Amino acid sequence: MLLCFSSCYQLRKSNGGGQLSYTPDKNRAINTSDILLPEGYAIEAVASNLTFPTASAIDERGRLYVVEAGYSYGEVFLKPRLLRIEQDGGSTVVAEGEKNGPWTGITYHDGNFYVAEGGVLEGGRILRISPEGEITPLVQNLPSMGDHHTNGPVIKDGYVYFGQGTATNSAVVGQDNADYGWLSRYPDFHDSPCEDVVLSGQNYTSANPLTEASDDKATTGAYVPFGQPTTEGQVIKGVVPCNGAIMRVPLNGGELEVVAWGLRNPYGLALSPQDELYVTENSYDVRGNRPVWGTGDVLWKIQQGSWYGWPDFSGGIPLARLEQPGRSDAPLPILAKHPNKPPRPAAKLGVHSSSNGFDFSRSNSFGYVGDAFVAQFGDMAPKVNKVWAPVGYKVVRVNVETGDVQDFVANKGSKTGPATWLKNGGLERPVSVNFSPDGAAMYIVDFGVMLMTDGNPKPLENTGVIWRVTKKQ
Repeated sequence: MLLCFSSCYQLRKSNGGGQLSYTPDKNRAINTSDILLPEGYAIEAVASNLTFPTASAIDERGRLYVVEAGYSYGEVFLKPRLLRIEQDGGSTVVAEGEKNGPWTGITYHDGNFYVAEGGVLEGGRILRISPEGEITPLVQNLPSMGDHHTNGPVIKDGYVYFGQGTATNSAVVGQDNADYGWLSRYPDFHDSPCEDVVLSGQNYTSANPLTEASDDKATTGAYVPFGQPTTEGQVIKGVVPCNGAIMRVPLNGGELEVVAWGLRNPYGLALSPQDELYVTENSYDVRGNRPVWGTGDVLWKIQQGSWYGWPDFSGGIPLARLEQPGRSDAPLPILAKHPNKPPRPAAKLGVHSSSNGFDFSRSNSFGYVGDAFVAQFGDMAPKVNKVWAPVGYKVVRVNVETGDVQDFVANKGSKTGPATWLKNGGLERPVSVNFSPDGAAMYIVDFGVMLMTDGNPKPLENTGVIWRVTKKQ
């Protein structure tokens, strides 16, 4: 059985949701009858023709705002924008950033917007934006020029909490980072831990994408620039700001603090009705010098000061215990000593589901009070690995006490997939969820079409949609 599983895995072709055999129409179809919800709920589209929207917020007057990322995988560089969505579905530009996206998240607090700027070109920032569009950086020069960016934010106890993703898949810079586009821009960039770590001395030899010689090789260790090996017992000094962490800064700016670390890509941040901080973590891919197979995304309840396991654990399980189809060498530990035993996750989510922005229901007018609703962007196969059918492309409901995960909004069909894969007018790539202040409506930000037909991301402009879900009276 194990032999069959391994050989079948090697032979079967990937069939991800972005791997289309045709070119979809740039004028995206929208049809709510193609979307399946629990009985008693309704969905409508409230805005469309957006370019790479990632998150939404609502002000004290009940007006809806959306951020457009301005940058997308696929090396598409535009200016990020904060838009107000008008009653007729049109939009008004409130603020426009420079080409240092992606703007990945937004929250509204006491008359201002707080935005996470991903910082692909110049480093991540946390921005305060006034209703008149004045932009004030609270934090800048965050280490976000790699694979993953600056995410969040949420406001708690007078602080802005945000996530900072890792530079790499599993702490070792390699060919895959050249494919993402950043290694040639920043050849010395690498992951930085929040505290001192001692290395086990694992090194990895790969092709050298920084030279033109086809047979040139380079050997690289963890937490160092590409082409630099490490030794057993080598100490990497911790720094702040750091990668793979939740950090916080006072609302008016000031000293940056580490809240938790050891998180690969902490994308979504939200507060429970009990004011506890939860985070979604995008897990490993099967790519690069240290590929990791079969690890699902995770929802964590954050404990101040804890290390959550990256780069040697996934969801609390050591990577060295994981099976690797077609390979006998599971990833060995990079760290000689781990800071602490990683906590248990609140819930485990789909492998390559890209479980991103989420929010908690707080009102009986919507129901499921205390449950988290998580937007799943969907797989980016085959770049992250092969999948046999689309993964994600929906909103799931999570009971954070039991870890139970249920589909809540998904497209109709024998399999769940994006609208372009199913050739209908439903959801494409949900990227975040946000409840209205009265808790009666859930807004789903749908990034729009991102093709993976030739193995690399190809996002289509003007295909983003905002959906609103309500409980029928």
